[in-house]
Parts: sequence; structure tokens; C-alpha cells
Amino acid sequence: MSLGTKIAWDDTVLPFQLDVSDMRGRVARLDGVLDGILKQHDYPEQVEALVAEMALLTALIGQTVSLRWKLSLQVQSKGAVRMIATDYYAPTVEGEPARIRAYASFDRDRLTNSAPFDQVGEGYFAIMIDQGEGTQPYQGITPLDGASISASAEAYFAQSEQLPTRFSLSFGKSTEPEVGEHWRAGGIMLQHMPKASPFAASGEGTGEILTANDLVDGEEGENWGRVNILLDTVDDLELIGPSIAPTDLLIRLFHEESPRVYDAQMVQFGCTCSEERVRQSLSIYSARDIEKMTTPEGMVTADCQFCGAHYVLDPATVGFDAEDASGA
Repeated sequence: MSLGTKIAWDDTVLPFQLDVSDMRGRVARLDGVLDGILKQHDYPEQVEALVAEMALLTALIGQTVSLRWKLSLQVQSKGAVRMIATDYYAPTVEGEPARIRAYASFDRDRLTNSAPFDQVGEGYFAIMIDQGEGTQPYQGITPLDGASISASAEAYFAQSEQLPTRFSLSFGKSTEPEVGEHWRAGGIMLQHMPKASPFAASGEGTGEILTANDLVDGEEGENWGRVNILLDTVDDLELIGPSIAPTDLLIRLFHEESPRVYDAQMVQFGCTCSEERVRQSLSIYSARDIEKMTTPEGMVTADCQFCGAHYVLDPATVGFDAEDASGA
């Protein structure tokens, strides 16, 4: 694959459908997105791997939703990695990239040399959808399950959405010739065509952890088993690239399933933080509360966990007792 073709597929999500088996899916390749996310922080490698996995899941899942504003994924745990949070913002204009941001909170002293997911303890995986002003946000939660975050995401879709779902992901540091070492990620998401809109479930399941195989039988079960056997033949380099285009990969894996592709969605790193949003978050506090937040230098400061932006504000201009920051 030429350099130009490789670049064209980096930081994209390609939707596809398998007509024979009535499945839909996504192929994602992330490169610059991960660089934008990870360069904001000095994460240990195990934490970087977990953030890369979450960002890849977010790109794949976010593209399946008829989204007007934001989808968020979150892992909360009692382990060394306490939290991983990601946001996917839908394009505001057709043809523009979607935006992804992510960060992790962890106890460095509790990290071990074990595998990345071993740094995550007992906890839960959550998906939240916010369609914007005037709508009621949706949230679904399932316990962390299996040996990876992606396994927990599969359990979420089986448990909360009754939607058979499979992820095959690969991520790691790339060492391409003449290119500096950097993180790349790639993956495929497979899903039974939903009988209703995705994320339509109003509850959070029965409490029993379901799997995709619990949800299909008969011809649907045969189709699900067959496409999963085909997906099991994929290798890490095919997922991450850059040697094979996603379209070629789909033909290699699923040519007998009549794969059909749709327009790819570009994604990029992007943060929505701003001074205005910081002021809004502080607007619930009184002048006395703001005084307690003031630094010895006499200013109120705030840092964005996602992008590292640092805000310095005059305490007299924040809170519900604030003066007009413009001086008008």
C-alpha cells in the first residue's frame, strides 16, 4: 500500500455490512488521534495501552450511534488504574471529522509489571450518550468482565442492549522505518443488525452477565458463529496496518459474506474545554467558596484533564457573585 493510501486510512472509521449474514461492522485505524491524546500526559506504558484500547473502542462505538452531540465511555475500578474516560463528539457539519479525547487517573505506586488489564481491578464499564440541550442523557453500566476492556464492552452490549457484538483489536507502539516510535491502533467491530435502534434499552439488564452467544440461536446463531470464525483469522498487523487497506482486509476476511462498505468517517483528537466552560463550572460557587480556591498568588486556576490546558482566572470574575469579566 502506498504512503498516500496509508495516510488516507489513518484516523478513519469505515462502516460496512455483511449482506449474507445480516451483520454490520466498523473497521478503525488510529494514529494521529492517539498521538494527540497520549502526548498530553506522561503515562506509563501499561496506562498508555489501556487508554489506546479505550480510544479505539470509542471510535468504533461512536460511529454506530445516530449521534447529535457526545458519546462517553468510562471505566471505574478499584485497581491501580482508577478511571479511564473518553469522549466522542459527533461532527457538527457533514464531512468534518469526529473528535475524540481521553485521559486516565491512576496510582503510580500501585502499578506492576503485569499486563495492562491487570492494572484494572474490580469495577464497571459504562457508556453514556448525551444528545445535547433539551434531551435526557442515557447511561448503561455493566461490571468489568473478561480479560480486557473490549471483553467488558462486549458484555455491556449483550447485557444492556441484547445486541450480539464482537471486537477484535490490536494496539501498540509502531516502529515503521524512517518514522519515530509512536502508538497505532486498529480494530474491527462486528454486530448483529439491531432489531431496533442501538442503545434503546431502558434498563441495565438482570444482573447476570450475558454473552453474545446467549442471544442467538438457529440460523442467526450459525451466521454469528461463522463470521466470528472468519474474524478469528485476522492478525495484528492486518488490523493496525499500514500494509493492507481496510477494504482489502474486509474482502480477505468476508468475501463470501458479500461485504458492502459505506463512507468512512474521519476522526481526530479534539478537546472542548475553554475558559467559558471553566467559568460555567465555577458559576455555582459563592465568593466565599471562590476565596477558598484562590492560590497564594491571588488567582483561581484550573487544568483540563484531557488536553492539559491551564486556565488562570481573576477570582473576582468567577462564581455567582462575579463581576463582569469583560469589565463592562
